[in-house]
Amino acid sequence: MNWISNYVRPRINSLFSRRDVPENLWTKCTECGTMLFHRELSQNINVCPNCDHHMNISPRDRLKNLFDDGKFFELDVPKPINDPLSFKDQKKYPERMKSAQKKTESEEAMVVAEGYMGRARVVTAVQDFGFMGGSMGMYVGNAIIEACKLAVEKKCPLILFSAAGGARMQEGILSLMQMPRTTVAIQLLKEAKLPFIVVLTHPTTGGVTASYAMLGDVQIAEPNALICFAGPRVIEQTIREKLPEGFQRAEYLLDHGMLDRVIHRGHMKDELISLTRMLMGLPPAIKGDLPKPDELEQGSK
Repeated sequence: MNWISNYVRPRINSLFSRRDVPENLWTKCTECGTMLFHRELSQNINVCPNCDHHMNISPRDRLKNLFDDGKFFELDVPKPINDPLSFKDQKKYPERMKSAQKKTESEEAMVVAEGYMGRARVVTAVQDFGFMGGSMGMYVGNAIIEACKLAVEKKCPLILFSAAGGARMQEGILSLMQMPRTTVAIQLLKEAKLPFIVVLTHPTTGGVTASYAMLGDVQIAEPNALICFAGPRVIEQTIREKLPEGFQRAEYLLDHGMLDRVIHRGHMKDELISLTRMLMGLPPAIKGDLPKPDELEQGSK
């Protein structure tokens, strides 16, 4: 028994050790609880194949699925002052930033990129909810301003994907100042007569909803996205009443005129291509390349 317990069993355990199995093979759907294989989920653009719940997706994965051939160029964003208020709660602000950067492999909560979508040039700004809840700080304000400037310079549309819990408390009033800053930047697009399209994803709340996220020429949302200033639980506790079913969800807001469309993530690229080309006065997108007439004639001989 000693030989079995001291050698054989440890040997078997080592062969089937959890260390040999990647930790990210499975993801649990936050809506229905189904365990999803990571490759299947990735191929489905982070949409649960069981309940169709739209799970969070990283900015770069989203951009790869939107731009032609998955190619895009990221714009450098001016970096703001680190920890301007020397803020500290349970952790120091710089420590929280380092932790978020390590977790998401991103510098901040927004990625600005330029590329072609349906052979038309576009500029995109995508918020990352995985980075401190996508909270709006000075960096996010700088990113939107740079995105607007680039869109005006290139004379192309700006598409913004919002996903945020609101303003970043660690930056206090400096975070709230990004609301008027981004509003003024978007006005540059209006004056240049360039389209500004906003895609609201789950969740978009707080100061983000009260500023740039609701200023689009076209307001689109993903299915069942929570879009609000104050959340439903806060409202229920304040007015002491039960809210209607689906209150502040994308479909509810569409029915009440606050949104133009609710589009499934799998159809988002085609929808954006159609919208941008229409708003820019371009002909409809070409779905495929046909051979030249002379090539057809040669092939028939």
